[in-house]
Amino acid sequence: MILVTGATGTLGRPTVSILEASGHSVRALSRQPGPGRVVGDLSTGAGLTAALSGVTTVIHLATGANTHDSHHMRQLLRAIAAHPIDHLIFMSIVGVDRHALGYYRDKYLSEEFVVALGVPYTILRATQFHSFVAKLFTAQRRSPVTLVPAFSMQPVAVEDVTQRLVELVDAGPSGHVPDFGGPEQLHFRELARQWNAAHSVRKPVWSLPVPGAVGRAFARGVHRATLPGDGRTPFAAFAEADARSAAD
Repeated sequence: MILVTGATGTLGRPTVSILEASGHSVRALSRQPGPGRVVGDLSTGAGLTAALSGVTTVIHLATGANTHDSHHMRQLLRAIAAHPIDHLIFMSIVGVDRHALGYYRDKYLSEEFVVALGVPYTILRATQFHSFVAKLFTAQRRSPVTLVPAFSMQPVAVEDVTQRLVELVDAGPSGHVPDFGGPEQLHFRELARQWNAAHSVRKPVWSLPVPGAVGRAFARGVHRATLPGDGRTPFAAFAEADARSAAD
């Protein structure tokens, strides 16, 4: 039995679907009741004991803003300590060990909690999802100009990461596995141009520097993986698919 946290999220939904299609028994953790779900709250720990009953593998995909991520991890690990499992898979982000961004630092703290507990684990770091990058552009759809940060990204398709997670379930505890990145590294200006072109939007793209230690970390590219990336889907293909979906 596999317990998936964050099972109703961007990565959780397709992960649950492909696990079930592959023949795995899956339990989807959610704060809200629904078909095929088990109710649990990572903020308080409520319901986690029942959710872990009979579980051998946990895929922790739930995310929280700011320091909520490490808090959620502490709650989950307390429950796991009382109900040991065979394998914990934690979805993390490329560069969390070298970045000044508070959210990244907290994600790295979650990684350290996993290692310290001593549970058999796998930690997978991926670059940002295509859909995450696209949110910046859709938020500016009514603006006469698209403003972007002045650094490059290596976005990856959620579907590609999902397939990798299933492989890691079958592989068993593997510790820190190689970073998983998208197939290309592109400046945010180019990503914006590809998005606008796919959606038949004509407007200028301006890039702005990100100040401070956070900006310097992004400029160094610590949030990017090496090339060639393992992801197969380029951002332009994602943008075109999104445009077709919006037109239907």
